[in-house]
Amino acid sequence: MKRTATANWQGSLTEGKGTLDSQSGALSGLPYTFKGRFVDESGQSGTNPEELIAAAHAGCFAMQLAHFLAENGTPADNLRVSAAVELIPGTGITSSALTLEGKVPGIDAAKFAEIAEKAKTACPVSNALGALTITLDAKLG
Repeated sequence: MKRTATANWQGSLTEGKGTLDSQSGALSGLPYTFKGRFVDESGQSGTNPEELIAAAHAGCFAMQLAHFLAENGTPADNLRVSAAVELIPGTGITSSALTLEGKVPGIDAAKFAEIAEKAKTACPVSNALGALTITLDAKLG
């Protein structure tokens, strides 16, 4: 199984601009710029590679956790996962911090945390990001 995406960049790093397209069409002409990646802390200037990595990490982790919870006999009602990917200019991407809020009937907090840690380790995107520090803050609610 292979998934594809295409970047089209025009101009220099700081003055140029680009678009991203994905095989599924979910990304179609999605704009990105130097400003959106390195200057605009609000995140409102368009997407950037780190935001896309964060989305991939949050989505993959949520799916892996849902699978493990179902295997445990405690399927989730809802899993809300966010990922914060940190880029340090001149150093690179250093970490991805996962934050999880789960509504899972029939499970206690200790078992939930154990299964969430297992999912963090087993998630294919976590494995792909193996050079990063990956943290997890899991809450059962």
